[in-house]
Amino acid sequence: MKRPAGVTVVAALQLVAAAIACVVSFSLLVPGTVLDQMWDLNPAVHTAFADHAAQVATILALVGLLTAAAAVGLLRGQFWAWLLSVVLFGINALGDVVSLAIARDWFQGLAGIVIDAAFLYQLLQANARRFFLQRR
Repeated sequence: MKRPAGVTVVAALQLVAAAIACVVSFSLLVPGTVLDQMWDLNPAVHTAFADHAAQVATILALVGLLTAAAAVGLLRGQFWAWLLSVVLFGINALGDVVSLAIARDWFQGLAGIVIDAAFLYQLLQANARRFFLQRR
């Protein structure tokens, strides 16, 4: 069975997200590089992250590595990668709900929930489930 196109799109976007997480992690661990310019987009987040740079950078690097592994596994049709991706998107969606409830940032919270739901929708389609379950 051929890999569903939606799975390919999810995997490609996971690779982009993994790269971003690793770049942000590096920027926190090694301040003063050209990457610091990205913080101009959201200085409040940089301030919050900078207070705990080592811890946040470690978490971001771990999430980036897990996301990259899941993406590569999805492209290879690995069941564990499908399961990991579903769990990661589910956790992210829960985080968006909590963030929405606490921060009351309706645009960002709802956008995150919709994006997570779109990824989960693609991964939980019958043809995607069949693709991964048959390779189990």
